[in-house]
Formats: sequence, structure tokens, C-alpha cells
Amino acid sequence: MIFSSTIFLLYFLPIFLIVYQLFGKKYKNYVILIASIFFYSWGAPKFIVIILTSTILDFYIVKILHAKKDKLKRQLLLTTSIVLNLGLLAYFKYSNFFIENFNVLLNSFGFEQIGWTKVVLPIGISFYTFQTLTYSIDVYRGEHAPLKKLTDYLLYIMSFPQMIAGPIVRFNTIASQIVSRNETFDDKLIGFYRFSIGLAKKVLIANVMAAQAQEIFESNYQTLTSSEALLGAVAYTFQIYFDFSGYSDMAIGLGKMIGFKFPENFNSPYCSKSITEFWRKWHITLGAFMKDYLYIPLGGNKVRTRRIYFNLAIVFLLSGLWHGASWNFILWGLYHGVFLILDRLFFMKLMQKLGGISATIITFTIVLFGWIIFKIENLDDLSLYVSRLFSNSYGVSTSLSNEFWVILTLAIIFSFFAAFKIGRKIQDFFYAKESYSLSTNIGLSLISILLFVLALSSINSSDFNPFIYFRF
Repeated sequence: MIFSSTIFLLYFLPIFLIVYQLFGKKYKNYVILIASIFFYSWGAPKFIVIILTSTILDFYIVKILHAKKDKLKRQLLLTTSIVLNLGLLAYFKYSNFFIENFNVLLNSFGFEQIGWTKVVLPIGISFYTFQTLTYSIDVYRGEHAPLKKLTDYLLYIMSFPQMIAGPIVRFNTIASQIVSRNETFDDKLIGFYRFSIGLAKKVLIANVMAAQAQEIFESNYQTLTSSEALLGAVAYTFQIYFDFSGYSDMAIGLGKMIGFKFPENFNSPYCSKSITEFWRKWHITLGAFMKDYLYIPLGGNKVRTRRIYFNLAIVFLLSGLWHGASWNFILWGLYHGVFLILDRLFFMKLMQKLGGISATIITFTIVLFGWIIFKIENLDDLSLYVSRLFSNSYGVSTSLSNEFWVILTLAIIFSFFAAFKIGRKIQDFFYAKESYSLSTNIGLSLISILLFVLALSSINSSDFNPFIYFRF
């Protein structure tokens, strides 16, 4: 079940919200937890027992860790928690990848391959793992005491608004909200409004871009013209942004409707003037996690310059691998890591000299090329696609609808309007305000209903509704 589906929009969400309001404050967390278990079971019934068992086990490991005073015992318990959670991730997400590559190596030396039954990837396993890690590490560091109730911990890990695709919610930022939170009418209204914006971004923009991207990326690359290869890259670049940021908006909106304040995950990343800035604005919660739980423990900026470059390469190699068990994701991570190193060496100063618009165009071009690497898993196909991109052949064999050009224009406007002062003011008005006047609330309610109805109509009129980050 995904947010942009009829069953979620017309059945699950309305029923959940009604039941949630019927129960008093004391029981609301139980309502969310039961709904979350049902939500996850709907999409991954075979894995729900594994997820529940590992989460319960982790709760008690961290509880014992918190009670211990001996440093060595605390470290052993933390290691146990980390191994448990990373072990699940490694088995479900990476075992197929490593066995396949090991078999290739065996073949090259003339040995027989290892027999292996492919492991099915549970939905949202990467986001699940990172949240369990923040819990055990934050408790170990003394940043927050562990939760007293098992059900509260299950709620933190399995909360359906953000379990499948984030944002990654660090434990110390939300612990107090789990135990006690205030729910206002304004929050519910703004939450619905934010959800509707995200739904529209996903369905009305990302899906249109996805249809064009899919047509090109699933075609015969041998016959692709430069124009078609560029068009596919552009369509995918806007697809992945509006798909993922739309889902984050929906998650933040759903959280707000039930009293939670989830962290922002995007801040107009395509307006960035460097790759360093891009990673401060794209998938913000992943970047923050990698910085605080990996980059800084590796030494951060407090080491020699060469070590800083090494740390950046390691962090982004692992960031790429986090996205998927495939060589193209590793290559994509290293690609961004290289540009981050170049930023520190000279590229950032060059961008500053070039000025705002030029720097933004160059950064966007670098990001766009990176998305080609991200999209195409087979490295031979990737090489062919890139060669076609620079083949100096022109023309598009398929007819492009007026709808595509309209949506592409809107995607460009919405992606870059925050590059201008007036655009930033508009963005702050729609995204940053905590409350509005009565007349504004009425206007936003009408906009929300309109966007919701348009998105729902689009979903009902087409079976095409992909979601990129669902498999991560």
C-alpha cells in the first residue's frame, strides 16, 4: 500500500483518522501502532513477524544498555544492537548482490557457482534500519533516555507515515512527541494541506515525468538520439524529485495531522550553486544521519586534509550503497563524493566567481548526469546511454503530448522559483508557517480539496503509478 493509491486515500486514511479521533489521548498511540502494523502487513505480510521480533529484541537490548554503568558492557550491547540491525539490512538487501558478484569471481577462475535462493527485499528496510540505529546510538551517547514502553518504541520505528520512505526521524528529535504531544486544529488543517501538495507533486507531476522517462529508458539505446537521451534524463530528474519530495510532503503532512513534527527532507535542491549545497538540500535527513553517525565519528573536519577527502569518499560510497545493492548506486555515490572533494579543492570558489545563475545551471547539469547513473543499473547499458547522449544526433521519434510539455514547464517553475527572492517568500508562506488567518485557512482548504480530487481522479484513470523510493 502506498499513499498515492485508491485504497489508502479512500479507505485506510479516512478510517484511520476517524478511529484516531474517537479515542482519548491515552490510547491514540495504540491506534497509530495497530494501523501501522496493518499498513506494513498489507505490503509485506511475510516480513512483519521478522520486523516485530527484531524491533522487540532491540528495545530490550537498549533498555539493558541504558541501565549498565560499565563502559565495556555498554559497548558490547551497543555493538549487539548495531549488528542485529545492520545484519538484517545486509541479509535482505545485499546478500543477493554479494553472492552474484562472488559467483562471477568464481566463474572467472573456473570454479562452480554457489547455489542461492534469491532473498526478497522487504519494503522500507533501509529507513527502518537507520531509525533503529539512531535509537541505540542516541541512548548510548546519553542524548536521550530510552522509551519506557515497548509499544512506544514500536510506534517510533513502525509509524506508517514515514516508515516506508522517510524522512529519517532521529530518536532524540521526536522522543518527547511520542510520549506527549499537542494536537491543534491548525496542525490538522495544515497537515492535510501539506499532504495534498505532496500527493499532487507525486501524481500530477512525477507520474507524467515517469511515463516519458520509462518510455526512453526502456527503449533500444542503440537507436537513441542525443535529444531523446537528454529528454529521458530531464524527465527522470524531475520525476525523482517530485516523486520523493512529494512522498516526504505526504509523510510530514500525515504526521502533522496526528501531532508529530517530522523534519523537512527537501529545500529546493535544484536551486543549489554547488554539489555541497545540493546535499544540504536533498534528502536532508539522510545527509544529517550520515554526517552525525558516520562522517563525524570518522573524524569529520578535524583531521588532515587527505583524511577528510577519504572520509567524504567513504560516506558517499556508503550513501550510494544504501540506496541499492547494485554497482551503479556505488558509482553514483562515488560520483557525488568526487564532486564534494572538488568543491573543497577549487570548484566552490570557481562557482562563486561565476555567479548565481551560472553556478545553478552547472550544478543542475552535474546532478542530472548523476541521475542517469542512478537510473541505469547495468553498467554496459549505462555506458551506451551516455555515448548516445553525446552522439550529436537529433530528433525525437515519439510524439510528445501537450500535457507533457505543460507539466515539464510546471516542474521547472516549481523546482527553480526558490532561486529568486519572491520565490523564497512564497515557499516560506506555504511551507514554513505554523498557522494562518481564517480567510487563508479557507483558501488553503479549497486548494487542498482541489488538489486531492485532481490527484485521485488521475489515479483512478490510470494504472501507472510508480514510486521510486518504495524499494529502498
